This record gives sequence, structure tokens and C-alpha cells, in this order.
Amino acid sequence: MSLRHRTTPSTQPRLEPVVDEEPYNIIPIHNLLADHPSLRFPEVRAATAALRTVGDLRKPPYSPWKSHYDLLDWLALFFGFQVDNVRNQREHLVLHLANLQMRLSPPPDNIDSLDTDVLRRFRKKLLKNYTDWCSYLGKKSNVWISDRRQSTSDPRRELLYVALYLLIWGESANLRFIPECICYIFHNMAMELNKILEDYIDENTGRPVLPSISGENAFLNQVVKPIYHTVEREVEGSRNGTAPHSAWRNYDDLNEYFWSRRCFENLKWPLEIGSTFFVTSGRGKKVGKTGFVEQRSFLNLLRSFDRLWVMLILFLQAAIIIAWDGNSYPWNSLKKKDVQVRVLTLFLTWSGMRLLQSLLDILMQYSLVSRETKLLGLRMLLKTVVAAGWILIFGVFYGQIWSQKSGNRWLAAADDRIRKFLIAALVFIVPELLALALFIIPWIRNFLEETNWRIFHLLTWWFQSRTFVGRGLREGLVDNVKYTLFWIMVLATKFAFSYTLQIKPMINPTKLLLKLHNVKYEWHEFFSNSNRFAVGLLWLPVVFVYMMDLQIWYSIYSSLAGAAVGLFDHLGEIRNIEQLRLRFQFFASAIQFNLMPEEQLLNARGSLRTKFNDFIRRLKLRYGLGRPYKKLESNQIEAHKFALIWNEIITIFREEDIISDLEVELLELAPNTWNVRVIRWPCFLLCNELLLALSQAKELVDAPDKWLWYKICKNEYRRCAVIEAYDSVKHLLLQIIKVNSEEHSIITVLFQEIDHSLQIEKFTKSFKMTALPRLHEKLIKLVQILVRPKKDVGQVVNTLQALYEIAIRDFLKEKRQLQEDGLAPRDPSNSGLLFENAVVLSDPDDENFYRQVRRLLTILTSRDSMNNVPANLEARRRIAFFSNSLFMNMPHAPQVEKMMAFSVLTPYYNEEVLYSREQLWTENEDGISTLYYLQTIYDDEWKNFMERMRREGMLKDGEIWTTKLRDLRLWASYRGQTLGRTVRGMMYYYRALNMLAFLDSASEFDIREGARELGSMRREGSVGDGFNSDMSLSAKSLTRNGSSVSTLFKGHEYGTALMKYTYVVACQIYGTQKAKKDPHADEILYLMQNNKAMRVAYVDEVATNRDDGNEYYSVLVKYDQVLQREVEIYRVKLPGPLKLGEGKPENQNHAMIFTRGDAVQTIDMNQDNYFEEALKMRNLLEEYKVFYGIRKPTILGVREHIFTGSVSSLAWFMSAQETSFVTLGQRVLANPLKIRMHYGHPDVFDRFWFLTRGGISKASRVINISEDIFAGFNCTLRGGNVTHHEYIQVGKGRDVGLNQISMFEAKVASGNGEQVLSRDVYRLGHRLDFFRMLSFFYTTVGFFFNTMMVILTVYAFLWGRLYLALSGIEGTVTNSNNKALGAILSQQFIIQLGLFTALPMIIENSLEHGFLQAIWDFITMQLQLSSVFYTFSMGTRTHFFGRTILHGGAKYRATGRGFVVQHKSFAENYRLYARSHFVKAIELGLILIVYASHSPIAKNTFVYIAMTIFSWFLVLSWMMAPFVFNPSGFDWLKTVYDFDDFMNWIWFRGGVFSKAEQSWEWWWYEEQDHLRATGLWGKLAEIILDLRFFFFQYGIVYQLHIADGRTSIVVYLLSWIYVVVALVLYLVISYARDKYSANEHIYYRLVQFLVIIFGMLVIIALLEFTNFRFIDIFTSLLAFIPTGWGAILIAQVFRPILQRTKLWDIVVSVARLYDIMFGVIVMVPLAFLSWMPGFQSMQTRVLFNDAFSRGLRIFQIITGKKSKGEV
Repeated sequence: MSLRHRTTPSTQPRLEPVVDEEPYNIIPIHNLLADHPSLRFPEVRAATAALRTVGDLRKPPYSPWKSHYDLLDWLALFFGFQVDNVRNQREHLVLHLANLQMRLSPPPDNIDSLDTDVLRRFRKKLLKNYTDWCSYLGKKSNVWISDRRQSTSDPRRELLYVALYLLIWGESANLRFIPECICYIFHNMAMELNKILEDYIDENTGRPVLPSISGENAFLNQVVKPIYHTVEREVEGSRNGTAPHSAWRNYDDLNEYFWSRRCFENLKWPLEIGSTFFVTSGRGKKVGKTGFVEQRSFLNLLRSFDRLWVMLILFLQAAIIIAWDGNSYPWNSLKKKDVQVRVLTLFLTWSGMRLLQSLLDILMQYSLVSRETKLLGLRMLLKTVVAAGWILIFGVFYGQIWSQKSGNRWLAAADDRIRKFLIAALVFIVPELLALALFIIPWIRNFLEETNWRIFHLLTWWFQSRTFVGRGLREGLVDNVKYTLFWIMVLATKFAFSYTLQIKPMINPTKLLLKLHNVKYEWHEFFSNSNRFAVGLLWLPVVFVYMMDLQIWYSIYSSLAGAAVGLFDHLGEIRNIEQLRLRFQFFASAIQFNLMPEEQLLNARGSLRTKFNDFIRRLKLRYGLGRPYKKLESNQIEAHKFALIWNEIITIFREEDIISDLEVELLELAPNTWNVRVIRWPCFLLCNELLLALSQAKELVDAPDKWLWYKICKNEYRRCAVIEAYDSVKHLLLQIIKVNSEEHSIITVLFQEIDHSLQIEKFTKSFKMTALPRLHEKLIKLVQILVRPKKDVGQVVNTLQALYEIAIRDFLKEKRQLQEDGLAPRDPSNSGLLFENAVVLSDPDDENFYRQVRRLLTILTSRDSMNNVPANLEARRRIAFFSNSLFMNMPHAPQVEKMMAFSVLTPYYNEEVLYSREQLWTENEDGISTLYYLQTIYDDEWKNFMERMRREGMLKDGEIWTTKLRDLRLWASYRGQTLGRTVRGMMYYYRALNMLAFLDSASEFDIREGARELGSMRREGSVGDGFNSDMSLSAKSLTRNGSSVSTLFKGHEYGTALMKYTYVVACQIYGTQKAKKDPHADEILYLMQNNKAMRVAYVDEVATNRDDGNEYYSVLVKYDQVLQREVEIYRVKLPGPLKLGEGKPENQNHAMIFTRGDAVQTIDMNQDNYFEEALKMRNLLEEYKVFYGIRKPTILGVREHIFTGSVSSLAWFMSAQETSFVTLGQRVLANPLKIRMHYGHPDVFDRFWFLTRGGISKASRVINISEDIFAGFNCTLRGGNVTHHEYIQVGKGRDVGLNQISMFEAKVASGNGEQVLSRDVYRLGHRLDFFRMLSFFYTTVGFFFNTMMVILTVYAFLWGRLYLALSGIEGTVTNSNNKALGAILSQQFIIQLGLFTALPMIIENSLEHGFLQAIWDFITMQLQLSSVFYTFSMGTRTHFFGRTILHGGAKYRATGRGFVVQHKSFAENYRLYARSHFVKAIELGLILIVYASHSPIAKNTFVYIAMTIFSWFLVLSWMMAPFVFNPSGFDWLKTVYDFDDFMNWIWFRGGVFSKAEQSWEWWWYEEQDHLRATGLWGKLAEIILDLRFFFFQYGIVYQLHIADGRTSIVVYLLSWIYVVVALVLYLVISYARDKYSANEHIYYRLVQFLVIIFGMLVIIALLEFTNFRFIDIFTSLLAFIPTGWGAILIAQVFRPILQRTKLWDIVVSVARLYDIMFGVIVMVPLAFLSWMPGFQSMQTRVLFNDAFSRGLRIFQIITGKKSKGEV
């Protein structure tokens, strides 16, 4: 320790003085003599000194050299880097090298110089991607350092390469998304650096070589800007992301240009601006898409996951062939030669699918072929020819086999022909056999893919393109076996189920339909000679379900696997406070074992022996075995450390107001005062124990001491309660009686007697146990008197006398000479009554004394079990999770000095920072303010907050809006999803590191004395507060001073914590906010002011007078505590505007250069963190050193807790769904499936691994809309490893209202739609082995695809039934084909119930909260209509996923994270859900109604209900969910107002600046935006889908009585007259309205009258001269209304053409009428339910059930019946 903490040696050379005032970020490197706690580390000085070793290097020629310049300045002067970039990277490098050296074990011999191994390892890691890139391209690396062990190291050269790379990276701005471009730049600049170092002479000038770029900001202007502007022009060409992806180059295309050697030939160095790479416009030659072309089509799914579809289609074909034979068991069928030969058609299908795949490749990737990529075109062509050749070969061979069958007999030559076919098949599947062999031995596959030998490239050329990423993705053998077994079980179950319950039951109905002749068709049938079309419709839903039900089986098995993994991880062992009580006595040891570093032998670390010892110790710890974990005594250092940590956690709970002052006293570990001999467990553990011990003593009156003590000691808490009560009573009595008085000596003697009898084990012999209850009673009375505010000394005297009487007369067994023994006054006549003048009570301000008295009273009196302490559910959950996690497996904690450094990065745009007074005070339309809502939801926390405010000096409640306003705003903000809450959570890392650094370095004496000192300080006036009271606790909770432990710190802890932790908030527009005097800016400044480790990075736009526009800078600022103002630390100039791609990743990327450390945790601004979890961060970072499979992790996945679940039932559903995904789902993906990606935050990234490989997200416009998951894709493709750890958790908020949730679902579904098109998904689909590919598909895009398939199954089923009913086939066949669909229907309903989400939820809840609780939660959710919500969500996902793949239109949707108690209007709901849900629900409802009225089967009500109940459930869910989950959704008055508002919105024409919220027309145009951006195939698909609406007319007109049973096509053609007449009449009325309604209204009325007369005449004529009946009018509406809708949808596709004609106005007018009609259809059931009594209260109950059960007044919130005078 002395070495580490010594002061700076005076022998160091004096540096040229630098201005002290220069602002610095973390360490003032410019002034090593400054008084800063981090500068005490010799490692910092060593790293700084290493950078100053410029020595004999050639100085830059054109600028004066100064003595304090270092290697980075030298590089900057030569290559033209920015000054602030140099300053930033200097600190970055010094910090990192110092941290690396601190972690060295054993420490180096000379701690004042930089260790060469540290530098070498860092250089290798940082430049690993560069060396791989060189190797891939066959270029020699320009890092001229040998990596051989025996080679001598050149630290200066190592530093120059590292510094050069970091300087390039730090100034590359948006180019950081193009990592191989940075490699290219570094490659050329490193070459120039080498030439300078090796003193090369320039051939042209004869002078020493100079870099090709130099001068002020030369690197930015000459290297970064040209490439940046290329990206910028490409983005402009994308028309804000609406242009097809294939028409412009995104970040990935530009990056992949550097994956071929042509970049060296074309771009050259210095960059040749005339190169084709920089050409972006259509003129001249330009570089097109590189590596991949994103085409918008569903065929991408087929192309990316071709192996999956081959498997499914081949099994389906084989199953149908075998089932067709009609045998009970498939193996019996396979014995027949006919079946065997038919099974061979599988190879024909397989070769057909290969041909399809090769044609798809040509169709989608043809634009990649150029002169430079001729071989790619050749391979595409050859693959197509070969695939077609195979079809021909198999076709010929197959035909030859059948030619050998004569009648029912096979000829002898048939076997020979089959053999030939099989030989051909064997050759055909050679690639698959090879893949299987390489799958079994994965390391060979990895070697083949990763090697850069040309011979292997030739061998693998046929199978796949060579790319820089996606090589060597195979896992180790053990992992391979695990996920293979998992998938074999899933597939075996799926195929067995599909064969027996899906395919086999369909065979008989199919045969029956095919044999059916003489069908009486009820319409004009085009295929009257065959029923194949009907058979196809019957099979369609079966095939759809067959294709998607693997998702269900995956869901079931992954839930079971997740539960098993969770059990082995020891999740959920401590679920509640009761279970915590049982384990609490081992808790201190668990904290010591996991959270406190251990001194380990250097050679033993990581050995098998230590691992085995660890395992044994964990086992002992978990189950309380063995001696080390028996009893903790109060004098042990372990107990003191534990007390400090535990009490700090409880203090922070109190700061957060989740526990009350009383609960603090019950939960804290009291310090060892009053000479108590045992550890003083928290009161909630000791409750009732003393009473139980007393009853034992009463029962065992005559038992010997040993036996009684043995019985008491069986329970550790009882033993401690007895000893503590005895010691405390003894101390109390001796303290309240004057020291030199006779009474004092009597009490002393009495206790000496008791102590002596206990010592010689004669206690039960000397004293009567029966007197104990009376002593107990009097002691309680005494203590109760002492805790009263006004203490009556007389009562104390009386009670003491009573106690004395009992002790002397009843307690002692033998009669004694009391005076002689000192147990009575020597001279009774001298004094008055005993104790009368001997009582001295402590000063009422002695909080310490009275706190101990209160504790004693609790121990003496508590009778209940205190299982409800703490009362707050969140506090209980956190304590339970933290205590449980300490018994889970986690790496050992290193000392804080030796831990990995890390940063946290939070992107922020313009969300809430802290709630303002107005936001809290302002009431909504229902009379509810945000504060009132929070008070109601967080009832107990509000009471705790008010209690804390009163303790801090608030006298009246009204002061909460004046003197305590800041505290109030913080309290409210910490319960919303605000930046303030996130910052508080992330700063817990800093507090935790400070405390852990103190515990690491403090001596036993420091800790013991500190614990005692804190104990007394904590009692001086307030809970957890040992500071000057002029600073409010809420402010303290934001600063390091909030920690009571911080009073013990020596000062160096802050230095250590700053070295290890940085928090950067990327407030993109903070500069603009400051300029506009936006309150958000002040609040951000307030957060910085109160959080020492927080930094804010923003983009500053500076206006210039030049033509090239404004200048942009990345700026980092902090709050200077000395100057008391914000100071700017770095200002790095950018090449242009920040946002070229998606906003959030660009924001993260610009701030990345200001992060520090080995790891970076990405935290969104709807997240929270907990102090007790922050304590485990150093353990988590140790995971980077552990191999998971064959790789170390690059992303550490962290568990999330969704903290918004209690707000409403909707929030609960969302949180339950999300929780099962972020826990059980992620757990299975990481182990055993090895396919976990990065699904958002709070994962921890290996910072240097990612910063050299494209950053922590991708940013291309639209395609990377789900930016986070692409970090996971990129990580996996580049050979990273993602793990998942559940011993640590971070809080996360979720959307809480249906509209917010739907927008979130829409964003995610659209993002998945874009992923389907992406190169990352294609490469993962092809490069992963088969089983990992399955895992990848079913957990990413496959989940959304299969959700869509569920909905398509409903459509296919209903349309199929409608066809069968209207055509007349169903009437002809009245037998068993309905049973055949039973299996499909039941499966479909299982899914609708939400099995995707329900089963994982139930299993995860069972694991963590117990089975009964899980089942109860599930039943409650069903009663709260969770199935309706999940079915509705499926509709949202399907609509947006499907639409995005077909047409695009994905966009970032800001969901807003506010509280939802406000009623949403009908018009708003209609706008959101009309196209995604309502219209589709009406369509399905219409089919069901038509089917009910025209199907012969539907006449049987039971059959109809059984067949369609699930479809009706879907229809009702989609129509009613927005109103069921809308506060006051069934309020009659609101429904009436809503309808008026809806009609106003419909008819309001709007102006130029109108929005969709104001005018129907604007909304209608917005809803068609996707059709404007879609391509030809998208438009074609849309038209084909819209044609289905014309089927109604075709089917129904033949059912009308007017048709008179005729089935001629003429009937259908004549029916169009109806449409034409209706249109003409509408035009006539419209014309008349426009011309006459204003001025000559009588003419308008006349036209209306004539139209009505004309209509009546037509109806009379039809009645008279045809078979027309009145019912036909209503039936025909069912036919013609869908036709009109279909026509409008098709007209929208042709909008560019029609908009120029008069027809367009008609289309708009008719569309308006349709929307009115849809609105009325949706409104009718809503109005009915609103009018019915009782539904409104029931709906409120459903929506807010959880809040009801906790006694909250939600009803008041909704109806605004707020009691007067409430705050």
C-alpha cells in the first residue's frame, strides 16, 4: 500500500508550466502537480511519462516545437489532427493505460514506468480488426512490430500506432460506422508514419518524407470530409429514406467497398477525389451497391432462410405421400414400393427449390454484377444451370422408374433404376453431407472459413461469396451438442404432431372431394370438371399452421429449458422476506464472499483447484454448512463491513422514500453499542423471538441450564435476541441510575449474580423461571415510559421499585441476607424510598440513546412475524432480488483499483428531465393533476416523502410548493420516465465504487470505528444523514455526499472511482436548448451540478458567414465545482451535420469518443438503476475474462426489471410480456442456444472491440430503424459472443397506455420488417449452422412472420369456408370435412390466447414467485381481458410487419412515456386503428355473417359456433380493445361527445397547414404514404390483395332471388349495372348539391325527390317483372359495399394517374362515406355498452384492477372527484 499511495517523487523532471486553468475532463494530465486524488496513482504518471518520450524523433518542420509536447502532439503536427481531438485522446490513452497497469498481477517491478506487455496487449486488441482486414485482403500490415515473444519491444512505436489509430477514430465522426474505411485510412497513414520513423527520403524532393496531408485540420478537411460528403449525398438521394434501398448506398455499402482490393486501386492515397467511389449522382460512372442489395419483398424470408423452408416443404411432401397410403402407421406404408418410389419425388422438389433459390439470387442481386465482380455473375448463372440440370436428371430417372411398372406389378429392372436414382441423389446431397461433417467437427469449419489461403477460397467459391464478416461462426462442441439436442426434441415433437393431427386427418376429406362429381354449383364455375381449387382452399389454413407452429413448439421447449437453466442458476430461491429471514445469517458471509475482494495467490487464480474450492464454498454458503458460516459475532470485521453495506442500502431506500423512518429502524443493522455481545440483527428478524424464548423458559422450568440454552440456541435469531435484550436491559438500568448511588451498586451486584450463575450453569437452579414473564412485563412498562415525549420520573421510579421487588422476592429461589450480599440498602432508615433520588434520564436530544431504547422496546414487545416489513412492494422485491443474487454464481470481485474501468452512455433528445411545477400542478380535462395521480398510485411513498420533509424542517404541508418545491419535483420525476431518474440510477455506480474503494483500503480499525461513529451520527437528528442540514436530502441523493459512509472516506476513494467510471449523457440538442433558454437546459445543468462524474456531450451548430454553411462541433461539458459554473472540456469539429442516418445511433456515435474504460453500458433514458445492484458491477465486468464456449464475451447481457407494471392492467400485461422476454427468453438464447443478440439496453459492450468494428449500433436510414439489434447481428457476424447474466438487474420503463403500446409495437414490427431485407439477416441465415439458424429465425424476424401467419390462417380458413358455402360444394358434401379442421382451429385459439407470451410468463413467474402465485396471476390477467390485449397486439404486429416488407414506410415513432389516465377520443382511436384493425375486423365479421346466412352447415347453430367462435373473438378484440382499455371508454356522455367530434373531423376539409388530427382528408392521404414510396411489385401485390373484395359480389349475386337460380356468367356481368347506377345517382346528387344546395335549394330538393321516385319505380318494376324480393336489397348490400371498398383501394394505388382527373374527387368523396360507415359500425357496440348500466364501472375495474387491490382511489382519478384541499 505504501508504494501505491506515496506522493509524487521530487526527482521527476520539472515540466514546463502549463496554464492551471485549462479545463480537464477526469484527470488534469496537463498539470501532474495539481491536487487531484487520481494523480496519486504512479500508473497515471507512468502513462503520461511514456507519452512524453519524443526523444530523438524528427520534429515537424512547419510549426515550432514546445518542450511540453508529447507523442500525440507530434502526430497532430505531422498529420493535421485537431487540438481538442488530441487532448481528448491523450486523456483517453493515459486513463486506459493507467487502468491496465493497475490491473497487472503481480505488479511490475518499476511502477513508475509503463509496462511493455500492457502496451503490447492493448495494441494487439485495438488493431486486431485492422490486422484481420490486412490478412483478408492479402496486404501486409503496416504495423512494423514483430509479435514474436523473443523480439525486443519498442514502446514508443507501439504508442505511436495506438495513438494514431485513436486520433483517426476520434475525428472520423460518421465514418466510425464504416470501420474498414478507418482501417484503410490507418493503413495508409501508418505507412507514412513508418517512413517518417525510418527516415525515408522523398524521391521527388530529396528531403525527408512528409505526410501527404498536413496543416491545420488537414485530416478533417482532406480525409474525413470527402467521404462524409459522399455519405451525405447518398442520403439526400434516398429522399429521406423513401427511395428503394437498392437505389442508394448506405453505410454498409460504403464499408463493404473496402472489403476488396479495388479500394487501393481506385481510391489511392492521398484520396483521389475523382474516383468513382465519390460519384453519387446519376451522371458518369459510379460505384453501385456493394456486397448486397436490399430488395423489398417477402421472398427475402425464403432466400435468407432457405434451409428452413426446404426442411418444412420436404417433410410436408413426404408426410402427404405416406399418409395418402392410408395405413395406420407410417412405417408400414414405407414398406410398399409404390410409396418408396413416390417418396423419391422429394429430390425433384428439392432441386426445384434450389433452382428457385438461384433465380431469386439473380432477381435480387443482379445489380451487384459489374466488370469488377464478373465471377459473381458467372456463379449465379452456373448455379441456375446446374439446378435446372438436376431437375432434368431427376425427372428423367424418375420417369424411367415408373416405366418399369406393369399394372400393379413392378418389373425386375425397377430396382436397378431406383439404384441409379439414389446414386444421383447421393451426388446431389454431397454439399449437405459435407456441411453435416463440418457441423460435427466445428473447429475445422472455423479454420476453413477464417483462413486466407487461396486454395480454400477456390474450394468454397461455389457455395458462398467470400465476405469479411460471417466467418468462423461455429461454436464449440459442448455448445453444439446442447442446442442440437434442444432442436432435435422440438423438431421431433413438431413433426410427430403435424403428421398425426394436421396432415393425416385431411387425407380422407381430400380424397372425398376429389372423387365428388355432379356437384350442384350455385354460381358460374370455371373449373366445373374438378374440385381441386376447393381442395386447395381446404388445405391452405392447414399448410399455414403447419408452417408456423414450430414457433409454438419452440415457445414451449424454450420455456422449459429457461426454467431448467434458471433453477441451476439458483434464481428465485429467496422470493420474499420470510425466505430472506432464513438466509440472513449467511448474508454477511455471502457479501464477504462475492462483493469483497480476496487476496489470492497469483498462480492459483483460475486453476481447477481454486474453482473446486469456490464451488465447495458456494455450496456451504448456500445451504449454511460448515464452520466458517456458523455464527457471526459482533466484533468480527466481516460483520462491520456487512453492517456498513447493508445500512447504506437501507439509507438509500429511505432517500428514495420507499421505506419510512420506522422501517429504517426495523431494517438497519444497529452498531455495537451498549456492550452487546452479539451481532445486532435488524429488528424485523428478531421480532417475537424473545417472547418465544420466554415461553420456552416457562415450559422448561426444571430443566438444566444446558438444555434450556440448547433449545434457545437452535434458532440463531432467538439466541441473539435473548443476549441482546439482557445486555441492553443491563446497560439501560445502569445508565439511568446515578453512578455512585447505592441503587447503582445494588443493580450491579444483581447482574453480577446473574452473570455468575450463567457462567457456572446454575441459572435455573438459582432463579425462578416463573418470575420472568412479570419481569418482562415491568421492563416493557419502563421502556414505554422512557420512549414517551414527556417522561414522568415518578413513574420511572415506581416501575424500578416494582422491578426490584419482583427480582428480590420472586426471582431469587433462596432466601438471602440482602444487606450482606449488597442487594438492599445498608441503612434503610437513612434514605426515603429506593430509587427515589437515583434516577437520571438522558437528555431528550440524545437521539442515539432513545433509538436504542426504541429498539429494545421492539425486541421486548413485538409479537407478529413482521413479514410485511418493509410494506412497500418495490422495497421487498429489491431486497429479495439482491439477497438472492448473492447466493448465485458470479465471478469474484477484484479491488476497485484492479477492476475494469467502464462508462455509461445515455442518448437523450428532448424528453422530460424533471417535471416542472406546472406539469405537476396542471389538471387534465378530468380534473386530475400529475401529482395527484402519483400520490394515489404511490400512496405509501408519498407519506414517506412527507415524513422526510417534516424531519428536514417543513412545518406546513403547503411549503411543499414553496421552500420544498425542488424536492417535490425530484420526488415526482423519480416516479416517471425522466432523465432525472436515469441519472440518479446511473450515479449509484459512482457512490457504490466510492464505498467499495473505502472498504478495500480501510483498516480493521477504520471500519470498526467508522461503523460505531456512523451509528451515532445516523441518530443525530435524521435517518441516514450525517451532514450539514442546509442541504436538502434530495439534493444529496444526487451527489456523493448523500452517502452516509462518505463521511469516513479518506479522499482517495473519489480519485479511484473517477478513474473507473464515467457517465456521458449525449444531449444532442443541449446547445440549442441553452440558446433558446429552454428549461430542459437548466435542469440538465442542475443534474451536472449535483453529479460529479456526469458529463454532457452535445452537437453545437455555429453560424458562419462562409458559403459552405454552418460549422458543427462535438462538445463535452461538465460542471466545475470550484468555479461553480459549466465549463467546456473538448470541442471537436465535425465534417457537417450529425444526423445522416437514424438519429439515436448518430447521437450515441458522436458521444462515444468521450467515453472511457474497457466497457460501455448503453442505457436508454427510460431506465433506472439501484444502489445494491451497482455494488455488483465489478463482478460483472470480470465476466470478460471468462470463456463462454470457445470465446470470451463481447457483450454482457444484463437482466431488466420492468418498473411500470403497477400503473394499470395494460402496463401489467406489457410488463409481464416484456419481463418473460428479458429474463427467460434471453436466458435460453444465451444458454443453450448461443444466439442471444443485443435487444436494447442495458447490455455492457466490450468498448475497444466495438469501437474498432463499427460502434454499438448501426445507423443507415430506415433499414436500421431498430438500431440496437444490429449491434448484436454485427457482433455475432464478426465473431463476438453475447452472454446473459441474471445476478444483476437494471430497471426499465415501458409504455403504459394502449396507444403508446401500439405505437411501440408498430415501431418494433416495422423494424423487423426492415431487418428481413437486411444483409445482416441474410448472412446470419446462411453462415450460422442449421440449428443456430433456426434459433435465430424463431427469435427475431420469424416471431413476427409467424404472428402474421396466425392471422393469415384465420383469413385463409374463413375465405375458404366462404368459397365452399357460396359455390355450393359445402351443400353437396355434408360429411366429415369439418372435423378435419378441428386441429387447426384449436391451435389457432391456443395462439390467440397468447401462448407465445403466456407460457413463458407462467413458467418464469413460477420460477421466481412460486407456482401458485404464477397461476393466480395468469387467471387474474385472463379476467382482466389480457387475451383481448394480446390478440389486438398480434393485429398491430401483423399489419406493420407485412406492410413494411411490401411497401416500406417504417419510421421512428415517439411513443411518449407519460402517465396514461386521460380518455382518448374516438376520432384519435379511429385514426390509429382504422386500417390496422377496424377495417380488417369488419371484413372478417362480414365473411362470418355471409357464411352464417348462406352455409348449409351453419344452420346447425352448435357447429357454426364451434367453427367460428375463435374468429368472432378476433373480430371483437380488434374492434373493441381500444375502447375496453381506454379510461372512461364506456362513459355515455363521453361517447356522445366523441361521436360529434368524429363527425366534425370527417367533414372538416382542412387548409394548407392542417394536420391529420384536424382533417379526415389529410389523414386519408397520410395513410396512403406507403403506396407512394412502394415499387412496382408492391403496387401489384396491393392490387392482387384488394381483388378479394370483388369476390363477395361474385358469390352473393347468384344467391339473390332475382337471379332465379341461374348460374350463367351473364348474371354476374349484369350485376355491375347496379354498381354503375349507384355511382351515377351519387354523381347526380353530388352535382346537384354543389350547384344548387347553396342558392337554389329547391332544385336540390327536387333532384333528391326524383332520385327517390326513380328508385321506387325500379324496385316496383323488379318486383312485378322478376323474382326480386325485398330481402335482396339487404343481401345485395353485403355484395356491393365490399366491391366499392375494393375499387377505392385499387384507385389509391393508381393515385398518381387518377389525381389529375375528375375521377379523383369522386374517389375521395366515396372514401369519406366509407370511413363514416366504418366509424358508425365500430361506434354501435361501443354506444350500446356505454348506454347499458354497470359497464363503465366494470371497465374501470378491468383497467385498474391491480391498483384497486392495493386500496388506491383510481375511480377518483378517472372521474376527477378529488376531495377538496388535497395537495
